[in-house]
Formats: sequence, C-alpha cells, structure tokens
Amino acid sequence: MECEFPSVNSNKQEIKEIFESIKTIAVLGLSPDETKDSHRVAKHLQDAGYKIIPVYPKEETILGEKVYKSLADIPFAVDMVNIFRKPDALDPIADACIARGDVKVFWSQKGIVNNAAAQKAKEAGMKVVQNMCSMVEHRSL
Repeated sequence: MECEFPSVNSNKQEIKEIFESIKTIAVLGLSPDETKDSHRVAKHLQDAGYKIIPVYPKEETILGEKVYKSLADIPFAVDMVNIFRKPDALDPIADACIARGDVKVFWSQKGIVNNAAAQKAKEAGMKVVQNMCSMVEHRSL
C-alpha cells in the first residue's frame, strides 16, 4: 500500500505547542509487545510525563495502565489520540474523536496518512499531525 502525501498537517511550531499543552494521550493500537513501535513510543511519552491510555482489543493492562477496548469506552477527557492503525481505520477514528468532543489532537504515526479523515478532524477543531512519529518529534524539542 502506498502512503498518500499529507495535505493536512501541523508544522513544527504547532507540534511544539501540542506537546506543551496536552496531558492525556490515548494510544490506539498500543501493543503489549515491547519490541513494537507503538509500545516504544508510548513508553517514551509516558516516561516524559504524559498520561498514556492504551486502546487495544485484548489485554487488561499495558505499561501499567488500564486498557480500553475503544476510544468511546474511556470515561475521562482525552487531549490527544495517537494512532497506530492502518490508514483506512482513520475515518471511523476521526468520527469517534468528533463524537467524544474533547480530543484536541488527531495524530497518525509515520507511514499513516488519510487526508479525508484528517480534514474531517481539522474541520471539527482538532490539530492534525500525519505521517510523523510522536516520539521523534517530542525528542526533537
């Protein structure tokens, strides 16, 4: 599958502002496998002081945090959704973020682009980052 070019994306200054303003990050597709990118990225962000909320269909806890089966199941505010899923999953994820009404940042990891979903999230008032690794961007600050 070829990655489309992001037509909707935040710049470095917006990314800096994102990391300065958020506290909670729901990680969709957070694997319990320590060798997977999703686990390493979430661990880095957790170690940096962010509250990580694992969203994964299996497991009870990951990184010492309660796992939720879906974004809708999280009973408290979510500042950012960090997505480790295939691009075609981003449309329903954008809809779930909009339905929650509290998500400020829609972030799809390196290699994950869905411009239609990104545009929908942006129009709903979210900041959007596509095709960028949140750990790499956080470290660069």
